[in-house]
Amino acid sequence: MLAVIEGDMARQELMAALELKDRNHFTNAYLKPALAAGVIEMTLPDKPKSSQQKYRKTGVQP
Repeated sequence: MLAVIEGDMARQELMAALELKDRNHFTNAYLKPALAAGVIEMTLPDKPKSSQQKYRKTGVQP
């Protein structure tokens, strides 16, 4: 996933870049583990379910 992130990207953009269609699979297999590892972060951490939520690299190596 880190290879496809360019700047701030929405969930839908990340899924399209990875050619994934199942939102639950993407969230559980890619998004949550990357957030937990600290390699990506939310642009709106106080509003995790916001429609404006985007994700970006943190600079932390996996």
